[in-house]
Amino acid sequence: MFAVIETGGKQYLVKSGQKLSIEKIDAEPGTDITFDKVLLVADEEGKNVKIGAPYIDGVTITAKVDEQMRERKIRVVKYKRKIRYKRVHGHRQHKSIITLGAIA
Repeated sequence: MFAVIETGGKQYLVKSGQKLSIEKIDAEPGTDITFDKVLLVADEEGKNVKIGAPYIDGVTITAKVDEQMRERKIRVVKYKRKIRYKRVHGHRQHKSIITLGAIA
């Protein structure tokens, strides 16, 4: 069984037991969370599909928070030639690593 969930302003295609890296969720590692913004649910063959408008009522997905981390640093560079202007900034995005449980 697979589903499409919405979290952090993004949509993810997920299956039970899958590890997933998502935008940071305020939860300690080892705690359980539930996703109630489920957009689509279907079985493995792609049959018996339920589509929400925009969400499916009564369907939730449980997950366990494994780790809170930050991604690799990206560099943001502003540069203008001939006028000696250069600015370099770095950014590291906060992420949560989760393991998905049952789709109910």
